[in-house]
Amino acid sequence: MMEADVIAQFCAATEAGDVDAVIETLASDAELVSPLFGRAVFRGHDDLRVLFSALLPALSGLTWRHRVGGDGISVTVAAARVAGVRIGDAVLIEHADDGRIRRMTPHLRPWLGSTLLAIVLGRKLIRHPAVIRRVFRSN
Repeated sequence: MMEADVIAQFCAATEAGDVDAVIETLASDAELVSPLFGRAVFRGHDDLRVLFSALLPALSGLTWRHRVGGDGISVTVAAARVAGVRIGDAVLIEHADDGRIRRMTPHLRPWLGSTLLAIVLGRKLIRHPAVIRRVFRSN
């Protein structure tokens, strides 16, 4: 699978709120480094499904505006709203050998949107204590 195709599929899936389609773009050992919760790293399809199931409904008007990449690395830039407040994201994506997404490192802005997202996600993720324990385990 080509990296550009994977990124296009990922962006379309997140815009559509299609968690299953998001998971299809991820390598089985995929990771997302949380920009909100300290050293938290979500790992594997099961925990990432929980995260995206909480995240995508919290966002409105999600639109990916820029995509650049090559040689195993991509960067995508998005805009959305959370609780009516603007939030932006620039995601550094590392690809697995088959082109699927291996690691995502989001960079959120501005502060108010990021804070509101942390509150919304925190309320949803607290219902999954096993996931919370795993994301904060030592690397």
